[in-house]
Amino acid sequence: MTDAKTNPVRRLLVVEDDAAFARTLARSFERRGYAVRSTSGLDELDELLRAFPPTHAVVDLKLAHGATGLACVKALHAHDPDMLIVVLTGYASIATAVEAIKLGACHYLAKPSNSDDIEAAFSSADGNVDIALTQRQTSIKTLEWEHIHEALAAADFNISEAARQLGMHRRTLARKLEKQRVK
Repeated sequence: MTDAKTNPVRRLLVVEDDAAFARTLARSFERRGYAVRSTSGLDELDELLRAFPPTHAVVDLKLAHGATGLACVKALHAHDPDMLIVVLTGYASIATAVEAIKLGACHYLAKPSNSDDIEAAFSSADGNVDIALTQRQTSIKTLEWEHIHEALAAADFNISEAARQLGMHRRTLARKLEKQRVK
């Protein structure tokens, strides 16, 4: 057994419904010295937390069957407020970033992100007061995307309900989401 002060055990939980991406992340972090477990959502989380108390977590924002990673962030933070939690998403928005941080995430990354980006996010959990501020105003397209994503989050990522809230046809919203999706 290693001395926890000289070489602390880092246990990573990956909450990701894309099994191939979860395996890739797990292998990459295992090579970095982490013990890693994965789950596809909130259903198995309680049982997994009892058997494997993580020190770090990577949570996908949009999970299968309309589930949201924000609920996982809340549960993980309630389990251990000192856990470093990074939220990954292909649907980045200011609204969900703010909610993720309020619920206990230490960082929020847009996909595509790799294990280097995630580990850097874990390392910068305390924040950086020297980060450069942008001089550009937010574009209309970005504001529209933020508004759409806020409605999506409020509707638990149900496209039909979000379209009703936004006063647009469901197919129109689906097309806008496909155009804006970060790959």
